Amino acid sequence: IELLPSVIDAVGNSIEVLVDGGVRRGSDVVKACALGARAVMFGRPYLYGLGAAGELGVQWALDHITSGVSRTMALIGETSITKLSRDSIFER
Repeated sequence: IELLPSVIDAVGNSIEVLVDGGVRRGSDVVKACALGARAVMFGRPYLYGLGAAGELGVQWALDHITSGVSRTMALIGETSITKLSRDSIFER
């Protein structure tokens, strides 16, 4: 996630940048989109859910990610993920 702004600046609009890896929470999705990612992919959360509780575990993992996105969006005062920008997030 730390390198994402540099990648976005380097490629501009010439390609769509997707983030894959290290996504564990909805806030990770929001951060990546705010930094310029066109999409965010994740596999580990739902695979952990599958291993732990089967279909219900997958549903829980997906609900956890989507509710995290909604909660983070509400906390930063944004209503649309397409309106996110670097100004939407705080860098420590």
